[in-house]
Amino acid sequence: MADIISSEKAPEPVGPYPHARKVGNLLFLSGVGPRKKGSKEIPGVTLDENKNIIAYDIETQCHSVFQNVRHILEASGSRWENLVDITVYLTNMKADFPVFNKIYAQYFPNQETQPCRTTVEVNALPTPIAIELKCVAIVD
Repeated sequence: MADIISSEKAPEPVGPYPHARKVGNLLFLSGVGPRKKGSKEIPGVTLDENKNIIAYDIETQCHSVFQNVRHILEASGSRWENLVDITVYLTNMKADFPVFNKIYAQYFPNQETQPCRTTVEVNALPTPIAIELKCVAIVD
């Protein structure tokens, strides 16, 4: 059976799902966005009165989403270097991919530990965010 993992530092899920599930030595993270724990505010996002995105800073969102992934990994007994596969969802590939790719390279500088990666553009995410990550890691 799979163990359900919850992080006290990562933002609360926006739906009926756990932060992660551990099956054997594999850890499957639910989609992780850039929100901060205990807040509906999204780092780097400016919304209008109807909660539509007026502006966003993809760099700020990238750093925040990577921090949230790290929190979940640590709560699961794993670590950043144990990531083996990442699916990246961007809402604006043309504008955001170059910035995302540059920041991603800073977080994964060692080719020996770089996870596999797929990056896709989606026309929307469940909350007003520009990036979400779906990750698989191993647990030592």
